[in-house]
Parts: sequence; structure tokens; C-alpha cells
Amino acid sequence: MTASLQAKHPEAAASAALPAASGTQWPDQVYEVLKAAGINQMSYVPDAGHTTLIHRFSADPEVVTNVLTTEEEGIAIAAGSWLGGKRSVVLMQSSGVGNCINMLSLPVQARFPLLILVTMRGEWAEFNPWQVPMGQATGASLRAIGLRVLRAETGADLVDTVAQAASMAFDADQQIAVLIGQRLLGKKKW
Repeated sequence: MTASLQAKHPEAAASAALPAASGTQWPDQVYEVLKAAGINQMSYVPDAGHTTLIHRFSADPEVVTNVLTTEEEGIAIAAGSWLGGKRSVVLMQSSGVGNCINMLSLPVQARFPLLILVTMRGEWAEFNPWQVPMGQATGASLRAIGLRVLRAETGADLVDTVAQAASMAFDADQQIAVLIGQRLLGKKKW
């Protein structure tokens, strides 16, 4: 970054100083962790924060991917996958958590394993005020319905957190949501 550009946009200079690996390696590492955990079903509503995971799973012939019209369909697919002997992960954005609250009673009451990765909105550098209310309520809403909520703010933390969450979900029949902090995803540009 040139000195004149740094002087005009100090926030861009600070962002440029962040290690590139934090933005590029963690999605591939999370994919590897999920594959090692035996994930062979993946459901998602398209989301820029999950782009790499969506592409990696979609290209994997050993994984069935499901594009959802609404997030709660992913909860039902995860339950059905478990009943069919498969392991599933559901990818969604924090704004989609509100769509799932009623459906989340299925895995909670039936004690089905559930693993959800939630990209957060309404936090750091959010430009869209409509994302803020659900962003603030995501963790509390998931806890209130009975899910265990874990959170990661760095790429390294996320990789380790997803590994532990998968173990907790599939080895201990827990319902786990991993919240991926918005700062890790970077500022949205529209």
C-alpha cells in the first residue's frame, strides 16, 4: 500500500497489516477438520462468509450438499442424516438463526447430534442496520432453545473450536452452534 493511500485511508492500512493467512487458510482448515470428523452431508443458505466451505464441500464427491430455501430445512436434514447413519453440518448466517428457533426443538428434544456454523452479522464494521438485532440476539436465542454455543474470533481459534464442536456433537449427542465472529470474516463490501 502506498504512503499516500495509507494517509488517506488509515483503516485500510491497518487491515492490510493483518496476516493474510487469517483470511485465506482457516476456511480450508475448517473443511479438513469437518472431513476428518466424518461430515458427509452439508446444508446451507448461500452466504459470502461460507463461500470457501460451500465450494469445497460442493466439489467433494463424498459429500451430499443441499442448498436450502430457508435455514430450518437444514435442521431437519441434519436430523434425517443422523437417522440414516450420516453426519451433517449446517451453514448459515446469524440472520437465519431466527428462522430456526422452532425447528431447533427437534434435535434438542430428540437428542440428535447437531453441528451448525454461523457467520455473524450485526457486529464489527456492520453497514446494514437490519442485521444488528439478530446479530445481538443470536447467541442468547440459541442458548435459550437449548444449544451449546461456542464462539471464535481468529482463524486458529475457529479451527480448534470446530474440531471440538464436532466431537461434542457426534460423540456426545450434543447440539452445538459455532459462532464465527464478523471481524474474522472481514468488512462486507457492497
